Amino acid sequence: MGRNKAKAADQRARAVVLAFVGKKGNDKPQAVVRKLMKAGKVKQKCCRSRGRCQRCPVLALRAAKSLAA
Repeated sequence: MGRNKAKAADQRARAVVLAFVGKKGNDKPQAVVRKLMKAGKVKQKCCRSRGRCQRCPVLALRAAKSLAA
């Protein structure tokens, strides 16, 4: 796994989070990730694979926090 795969996973997480951030009532990053989990866009638990998978909740939370700031 190289940097490109990790970068692609991070970009995908950001795109998925962007779809939910603009909706009403999703002001906290944790709430955004929780909704993504319920919708099936993000996994319930991190598998801790190297470079993080594309459906990683850790990446989604990181992206949500960066968008909220």
